[in-house]
Amino acid sequence: MSHETLSILLFLTFVAATLAITVWASRNTKDATDYYAGGRSFSGVQNGLAIGGDYMSAASFLGIAGLIALYGYDGFLYSIGFLVAWLVALLLVAELLRNSGRFTMADVLAFRMSPRPVRTAAGVSTIIVSIFYLLAQMVGAGALVSLLFGFTSEFAKGATIALVGVLMIVYVVFGGMKGTTWVQIVKAVLLMTGATLVTILVLGEFGFNVLGLMQDAAEQSGKGEAFLEPGLRYGTEEQGLSGKLDLVSLGLALVLGTAGLPHILIRFYTVPTARDARKSVLWGIGIIGAFYLITLVLGFGAAALVGSEEIAAANPAGNTAAPQLAERVGELVFGDVGGTILLAIIAAVAFATILAVVAGLTLASSSSYAHDLYAHVFRKGKATERDEVRVARMSAFVIGAVAIVLGIFAQRLNVAFLVALAFAVAASGNLPAILYSLFWKRFNTAGAVSAIYGGLGAALFLVFFSPVVSGSDKALFTDANFDWFPLSNPGLISIPFGFFCGWLGTVLSKEHNAEKYAEIEVRSLTGAGAEQASKD
Repeated sequence: MSHETLSILLFLTFVAATLAITVWASRNTKDATDYYAGGRSFSGVQNGLAIGGDYMSAASFLGIAGLIALYGYDGFLYSIGFLVAWLVALLLVAELLRNSGRFTMADVLAFRMSPRPVRTAAGVSTIIVSIFYLLAQMVGAGALVSLLFGFTSEFAKGATIALVGVLMIVYVVFGGMKGTTWVQIVKAVLLMTGATLVTILVLGEFGFNVLGLMQDAAEQSGKGEAFLEPGLRYGTEEQGLSGKLDLVSLGLALVLGTAGLPHILIRFYTVPTARDARKSVLWGIGIIGAFYLITLVLGFGAAALVGSEEIAAANPAGNTAAPQLAERVGELVFGDVGGTILLAIIAAVAFATILAVVAGLTLASSSSYAHDLYAHVFRKGKATERDEVRVARMSAFVIGAVAIVLGIFAQRLNVAFLVALAFAVAASGNLPAILYSLFWKRFNTAGAVSAIYGGLGAALFLVFFSPVVSGSDKALFTDANFDWFPLSNPGLISIPFGFFCGWLGTVLSKEHNAEKYAEIEVRSLTGAGAEQASKD
């Protein structure tokens, strides 16, 4: 049996299993709480697994392994950034958010401010950040199928992206949060099992000597010791100062972005108590931490056993390094048949990864549209829960279609890099508004709206005029050249600008509600009133 046939069978098995979960979840989704928050019925351990499943995306599994295989030390910075970001989420956001809100990020902001302008801004930001993140998953899907089946035509890659989009719409429309969470739990278990298996096999080839693996990877990369040192991707002589600043910008975006990602924030609403929220983040950190250590072995293993040239030949952005490594190490340990089987398993796991993450993203954005924009802005709070859920399901179709179209055009970009852009946008607009709302007594409606629109607008503006969109053969528009902003990641400028806009908007407005701040402070820090937050 060829690896193509085996991959298809494994993929279809996973799809069938997750569709069965979705059908079961649809029968147990009776109201808005079930659809948006899974009935708040998940334990800390279950939610921790789901957080891991939601967070360990195609960017992590495919993109980071590829970046390490191509750029060594500079690629591993993504792993460090993604992991450290969870400490920010744990210390500043997780428990406080769960105690203060109901279904979406905007619930926290609207509690002590004028609801309509704040919910409008938060809804727009949620949808934009989710679409950025969705792009990465779609690109990963196209790259994976191209490797597996030898597709070279743009039509075949586009058809794959469309298939993933259709499946994610089905998960969200019919399964809601319950179905999506169980899909993410199953995916987390599969991903950790598959990645751990490949890691053990790779280390076994080098006598479980990590230093030996890294040295061999440096030799096979053709870059020598420079492969193990900073400067291959960021801070090169050609880039000069802008390369060093781009590295700082990337670090800021990765570390601060997680606490502002909508699809991660809504996960804290699925647990019944604040204690479960803390427990779920701790479990998430454990799973995610182990996984990002595994990416080090996957990336250097791919460089050592497959070679940077072969990886770049299959996919210039390196998105296929992990599956290529699985095939090579399988051949070395088990022979040709073993290589075929292991490639098929890892490919199926990667598909599972993509499907689980896109479902979470689509749910976050469609929920925000229905709960924040439709129910509270357009209908002024007069919409029924049934209407909200119906609109959420309808908006999932639209958001899925947009992600499919944009994903087809963004296939030349590395998926980890695309996710870093989503992190920058989230950290620029959402994070300032959330932190100010939770910790600044003076903060008001003008400040919240200014922070979200200012940070979001700055990030999008700078990305549009960056090398990501034009000016190189890896840009979105290869024939255009308007990249006057030198940094690939806008975080260094847009994140401080978002905080500045939040401060400026606040001090220029006379609005102030000390009573509401006192109430949300008690609720967020002690958990008192958290039960009421789920009913307000």
